[in-house]
Amino acid sequence: MNARNLSSGNDVELTSLTFDELEVGQSASVSRELTSTDITLFATVSGNVDPLHFSGGSAASRFRQPVGHGMWAGSLFSGLLGTQLPGPGTIYLKQELEFLAPMFPGDTITATVRIADKARDEKGRERVTLACTCTNQKGERVIEGVAEVIPPSEHVRQAGVGLPDLHLVAHDQLDKLTAQCASFAPLPTAIVYPCDETSLRGACIGAQMGLIEPVLVGPESKVQALADELDLDISALRIVDASDVIDAAMKGVDLARQGEVGAIMKGALHTDELMSAVVRRDKGLRTTRRISHVFVMSVPTYPKPLLITDAVVNISPNADDKAHIINNAVELANVLGVETPRVAILSAVETINPKIQSTLDAAALCKMADRGQITGAILDGPLAFDNAISAEAARTKGIRSEVAGQPDILLVPELAAGNMLVKQLSFLAHADAAGIVLGASVPVMLTSRADSLPARLASCALAVLLANKNGAR
Repeated sequence: MNARNLSSGNDVELTSLTFDELEVGQSASVSRELTSTDITLFATVSGNVDPLHFSGGSAASRFRQPVGHGMWAGSLFSGLLGTQLPGPGTIYLKQELEFLAPMFPGDTITATVRIADKARDEKGRERVTLACTCTNQKGERVIEGVAEVIPPSEHVRQAGVGLPDLHLVAHDQLDKLTAQCASFAPLPTAIVYPCDETSLRGACIGAQMGLIEPVLVGPESKVQALADELDLDISALRIVDASDVIDAAMKGVDLARQGEVGAIMKGALHTDELMSAVVRRDKGLRTTRRISHVFVMSVPTYPKPLLITDAVVNISPNADDKAHIINNAVELANVLGVETPRVAILSAVETINPKIQSTLDAAALCKMADRGQITGAILDGPLAFDNAISAEAARTKGIRSEVAGQPDILLVPELAAGNMLVKQLSFLAHADAAGIVLGASVPVMLTSRADSLPARLASCALAVLLANKNGAR
């Protein structure tokens, strides 16, 4: 699930009803669909993280699907009392509820409060009793009970309080990648120089999940000492001894050349140290295709995976290079199930400017697509980032585009711009990114020490899907 706008400014006028204005039999209702987002938010606020509410698979559960928190529905009564009947200024005194049936994600719950009694006690204090019920879309009662309140002292009309926009950050887009690999055998993968906690632990977890079959390539004594320090059992894993990072990179690449592994993952060495071995003309992993890198990003404010290329390998590609980079990204998008990906070719502006080379490249690439030199995708550019991502921004500038507002792939002008874009999304927009090198004879995972575990596992999943691309979809 991606980020979801959960609340917004409330410009509805609210009315407070006093004791004298209330009548027995008056009622108010509200209907809400129970979503997975509601369950997550309620768990966050209440601290109730019982697996019953998320998987339905806890040992104590009698259900086979997630069950909504009963008090989530109970909170709907609070909303009714405070905004509709009696309205703003109501003071909650007592609530008694009986939970009659479970609520599941997708259920539409209708909460109703009805005035059952109103009275002044012996000291003249005003009290109102309301019957409370919740029913589902089938008309079945799931909750019933009674609330007692003090009604507002004055009849007032006022606007509801504006609420901030909230976004729930959840990266199930990347989780779905790992789920797609369930039917594939673990992919033999050379972990090049796994001499830090992140790379060694990630390799072990990838093995435990059945994604990869790690071959640890690095100084054997150093790798074993680290495993002992981290209490990781690597006794079942093959270790290929290497004297240093350069030796490890060359031996990892050689394993791929010999067909002993089907992928390579970067460990505790610099990207250029690994890639120099990958791109060697004599003993590297070059093919007839151009080598490029793609980030598959889960951005909380974007509804689908976003592929960004190339922010790692090609420093300043020309138009011909970019055509090959697009073709690589399109192939990956196809593997991920996007039949005809939409490619936004980014620049600083959305018009052709002879002084800005990336706008000229974009024009050339679009014409290449028109003439069949680039196939399998819908291209548009140049597009500034706002026009590429936001259909509204594109409309404001009078841009008619099949890509604007819904791209699957962002082609960046050059490496520096792409690298900054990816890191901005990661650190300012809470995005997660899985990365993969394409165009080599095997997938190459250039993971970073800053990558989260889900992102590392998603990179493994990309490699598995690519290695099994004929059956990945």
